[in-house]
Amino acid sequence: MGTPLTSSHVLSAGPVPAGLAPLSPWTASEHPYVRVENLRKEYATGRGRLVLFDGLSFEIRKGEFLAIVGQSGAGKSTLLHILGALDVPTSGNVYCASTPLRNLSPGQAAAFRNREVGYVWQFHYLLPEFTALENVAMPLLARGETRAEAFRRARGCLREVGLEDRAEHQAGELSGGEQQRVSLARALVTQPGLLLADEPTGDLDSQTADTVFSLLQRLHEKEHLTSVIVTHNMTLARRCHRVLRLEKGRMEELSPQEIQRRVE
Repeated sequence: MGTPLTSSHVLSAGPVPAGLAPLSPWTASEHPYVRVENLRKEYATGRGRLVLFDGLSFEIRKGEFLAIVGQSGAGKSTLLHILGALDVPTSGNVYCASTPLRNLSPGQAAAFRNREVGYVWQFHYLLPEFTALENVAMPLLARGETRAEAFRRARGCLREVGLEDRAEHQAGELSGGEQQRVSLARALVTQPGLLLADEPTGDLDSQTADTVFSLLQRLHEKEHLTSVIVTHNMTLARRCHRVLRLEKGRMEELSPQEIQRRVE
């Protein structure tokens, strides 16, 4: 069984198999970067109200690399959307960088996302008619940056993910792993404080998935991010500072022993 959520925070990632890179030791900051308070999300269906989760309350500390696991349909992606101001809860609130997200207008939410949040999805969602460089630059161009500045920063992000030599290639000319690395560069080009990744390795083979996850770890530390990763892969999840499980509408923190049992 998992353990109830408390205010205590693990200072380092759990043990990982030989050959896989662990996270560096991490010290929790005094104040949470994300605070979730009594969150409820429900939908109307033909059979009545479907409650995905209710009464969720937890904190994510600045600099934390957090995994959220759970069965398909448990509401993990919906929760991630709420954390990133892409969706609103039925009740409760999320505070990110001291901003109450439920109180934002659609325009304010869009500005918050562009300023504060980077997203990586299971599918890369690259625009096929544009080059890797142009795809990465899109969030900056939407913000109003000049083309020259946007392309300069986009090229730097492609360099960080090892794809500067592929900058002028269109999305369809890239492998699946390369496409996901471009999407990671796009997520980081705005220099967000919060990185949200929804099954970022779900469509990749195991070797490529490990490469992409290791890149996520490296950039998390280098860019001083707070990261939330939704995944079904417990081998990757145990490389995070903490693992939370969303199940039957409730959230619990998994102990290192429980994580190890699920990996085995």
